[in-house]
Amino acid sequence: MSTSPSPRSRKLAVTAAALVAATALAGCSEEAQRGFLPESAPGATNHTDTIMSLWNNSWIAALAVGVLVWGLLLWCVVAYRRRKGDNELPVQLRYHVPLELMYTFVPIVMVGVLFAYTSRSMGEILDTSATPDVEIEVVGKRWSWDFNYTSDDVHFSGVQAQLTGVEGVPETLPTLYLPQGELVEISLRTRDVNHAFWVPGFLMKLDMISGRTNTFQIVPEKTGVYEGKCAELCGEYHASMLFNVEVVTPEEYDQQMAALADQGNTGLRGPEYDPQYFTGNNDGEQHQEGSGN
Repeated sequence: MSTSPSPRSRKLAVTAAALVAATALAGCSEEAQRGFLPESAPGATNHTDTIMSLWNNSWIAALAVGVLVWGLLLWCVVAYRRRKGDNELPVQLRYHVPLELMYTFVPIVMVGVLFAYTSRSMGEILDTSATPDVEIEVVGKRWSWDFNYTSDDVHFSGVQAQLTGVEGVPETLPTLYLPQGELVEISLRTRDVNHAFWVPGFLMKLDMISGRTNTFQIVPEKTGVYEGKCAELCGEYHASMLFNVEVVTPEEYDQQMAALADQGNTGLRGPEYDPQYFTGNNDGEQHQEGSGN
C-alpha cells in the first residue's frame, strides 16, 4: 500500500498552514492581545496585567497543543486515506511504548508548569500582608450593597436598583469610591445569602460566603468608572444587584468621604443590620435597610 502523500495532499496541507497563519495574524488585533478581556482592564489595578499575562499565556499553550493535534489528525486523514486499488489494511500496532510515554509525560509537565504560574500569580493577587492605606468593608445584601469606609468611619447604604429599561439607571447605582495609587484593603461579607463581588474591569471576583469574611488588596491605578455586579445567583432580583466603582484622585476621595460625613452617614453599618432570620435575633425587629429593601 502506498503511503507517500499525493500532490493533492500537499495542497491541502498548504491550505491548512495558510489558515493557521491567518488565525495567527488575526490574533494581532488589540482585542486578541488582551485576550478579549474588558477594554478597561489593562493597567486598571496593580494586578490586572499579571492576570492578563497568565490568561493569554494559558491560551497560547492550549492553542499550540490544539494546532499540533489538529495538524497531525488532518495529516493522517489526508496522507493515509484509502485510495483506489488499496485492498489491504495497514500494519496494525497494539502499542508503541516511546509514544505512550511521551503523551503521558508531556501533559504532566504542561499541567505542572501551568499550576506553578497560576499558584505564583494567585499568591501575589491574594497577598494581604502589606499595611493598607485605606480599609473598606463591602457588604452584600439582597439586593444591593453597603460600603463601610472603615478608615474614615463613614458609610454608604445602597438600595435595590430599579431596572426599567430607561436610560440613566447606572447613575443611580451605589458607588464604591477608591483612591488612585493607594493600597486599598477590601473586606467582603454578606448580610444574608451567598453573594459575589465582581468588577470585570479589575478582572477580580471573590465570593461572599455567609459567616465568612474574604479579603484582598489592590492599588487602583487608572481613574474612571467601572461596572460591578453580583456574580452569585442569590435570589429573585439577583440581576438588579449592580453597583459602580469609581477610581478618583486621593483629593477627590477625601472630598467624597467628607460629603458622606456631611450627609450624616457617620459610623459603620455592622452586623446589627443583618436580617434577624440570619443572625438568630428573636427580638422581632425587622431591619429594613439591612435587608436590601
